[in-house]
Amino acid sequence: MKLIIRIAGVLLLASAIFGVAGVMATWAPDQSVQSLSARWAMPPSQFMEVDGMQVHLRDEGPREDSVPIVLLHGTSASLHTWDGWVQSLTGQRRVIRFDLPAFGLTGPHPANDYSIAAYVHLVNGVLDKMGISSCVLAGNSLGGQIAWGMALAHPQKVSRLVLVDAAGYPMQSSSVPIGFRIARTPGLRVLMEHTLPRGVVDSSVRNVYGDPSKVTPELVNRYYDLTLRAGNRQALAYRMDQRASGDENNIKSLKLPTLILWGAKDRLIPLENAQRFATDIQGSRLVVFESLGHVPQEEDAQETVKALKVFLGLP
Repeated sequence: MKLIIRIAGVLLLASAIFGVAGVMATWAPDQSVQSLSARWAMPPSQFMEVDGMQVHLRDEGPREDSVPIVLLHGTSASLHTWDGWVQSLTGQRRVIRFDLPAFGLTGPHPANDYSIAAYVHLVNGVLDKMGISSCVLAGNSLGGQIAWGMALAHPQKVSRLVLVDAAGYPMQSSSVPIGFRIARTPGLRVLMEHTLPRGVVDSSVRNVYGDPSKVTPELVNRYYDLTLRAGNRQALAYRMDQRASGDENNIKSLKLPTLILWGAKDRLIPLENAQRFATDIQGSRLVVFESLGHVPQEEDAQETVKALKVFLGLP
């Protein structure tokens, strides 16, 4: 009996040692905006004070474009997800993109308000501060939900709408990134505020790609670094607690030119949701990319931006 107790004690101690070692190996403290900006806020990045936050923003292309294209990213992403689109568009159009609260270098909302209404208020505030009275508004995932919410709340400011694997309707996900699942689990998310295994980030990014082999170490580094922005991990947990859909019943009242882009291999928000947007928004156009996943604008910028250019009448 004493031997069994002794063995059990040794096993318990070993488990504790390995557990501590695992935590130490993945220990990842918050990083300041200043330390991350040297890599992720190079020119033309700027910071603009809106709603008590320093919003990380990029404004590129011809300033005489009176109706710029405004791009909104999704959960756990950043303005960098649009890099490929911006490279293709800025020779002809003015393009504005920024990090939404809780993500990228903008970081947490001062009141931890991650409701769609708060995000719409932020987008409207950015446009007001920049003197923009009308724009083409495009959004991916969460950004798509904010975009159609903005079109409903401030229709005079949205001339055209682009929804890229947009959130908003109830959805039946076939697979959810592990990072999202951790953020929804109280005990795990507290631990994740202090640790961040790179494998969690790698797996989460691969999960939203139609072809995971396209996920490069450089791409994972970007997501990893910006997750470490001070306050972002705790903010993601708050965001997940407030992830209720917007008033999707009002989507049918949208009466503006709308392009719906969707990756057929999206396992987070299924293609059925794209078809529902197309049915509910009269006169909208749906383009499906058979080989792409939840972030098609990032996974294949060249192919997806072609559809946008057709929609906007650009060569």
